[in-house]
Amino acid sequence: MTGPIYIEAMADMHKLDLYARHKDEYVATDGPVLVDVKPARFLAIQGRGEPGAEAFQSAVNALYTVAFAVKMARKNAGRDYTVSKLEGLWWGKGKASNFLHEPKSGWNWQLLIRVPDWIQSREVTQAAETLLKKGKPREVLNVELTVLSEGRSVQMLHVGSYEEEAGAIRRLADFAAANRLSFHGRHHEIYLSDPRRIPTNKLRTILRYPVE
Repeated sequence: MTGPIYIEAMADMHKLDLYARHKDEYVATDGPVLVDVKPARFLAIQGRGEPGAEAFQSAVNALYTVAFAVKMARKNAGRDYTVSKLEGLWWGKGKASNFLHEPKSGWNWQLLIRVPDWIQSREVTQAAETLLKKGKPREVLNVELTVLSEGRSVQMLHVGSYEEEAGAIRRLADFAAANRLSFHGRHHEIYLSDPRRIPTNKLRTILRYPVE
């Protein structure tokens, strides 16, 4: 093996993959399971409105732009990691409301990308400010570092359209009730598929609810 190829291979071996490290938290089975989710750091951006609308897409773009900027700065400093998949928290007007029964124009969302625990807020701020100077949209300034603490949760894999999640959510609620638990937190989606590249009927999404 030549020197440059060997170095590149070693770099890949040492790149941190958060989903591999925390695989017990990302169980993707076609039936409900209980998982214990430890506190984790995320890049986050929050908004309201229909998924796929202009504001939503702008938020997704801003989040990924900052995520890759932070990642590259760390890589250049000698500590590399894989940019995680997009995740999202969804909720309606009230804490106990079912947002699926409300108009999409009023849905609240917080889009998330998990980052290593050693990423600091100042890195996110610096990355956003640098991106703004380079002409990126001002939405990059809305990306912040947050900690999500969900604890005990129920989750399962949903395959298909986002519009068809209601059945899976009912299964999660029934499973929680059978274990003398109830939902206690926001609807959490983990997007394993890119909807720009995968047919709607094959989209894979982990659905999660914290329980108590």
